[in-house]
Amino acid sequence: MERIRNLREDKDLSQNEIAKILNCSQTTYSRYETGDLNIPVDSLIKLAIYFNTSIDYLTGLTDEKKPYKRSVRTDK
Repeated sequence: MERIRNLREDKDLSQNEIAKILNCSQTTYSRYETGDLNIPVDSLIKLAIYFNTSIDYLTGLTDEKKPYKRSVRTDK
């Protein structure tokens, strides 16, 4: 999950700051970044919205960083 680490570092955020967004511990988030723990889908959705990208980009299924057009409101 190198991409989530890169996105986090690009915004000069700590693991603890992202962990708070995902409502998990820093240790759990660290394990997401290293690939030692699979990221739950709801956390992937939060990350994709926060970083304005797609889950496909986060997981390496595409190199296109631009998100797809979303069919639901994400500003709630």
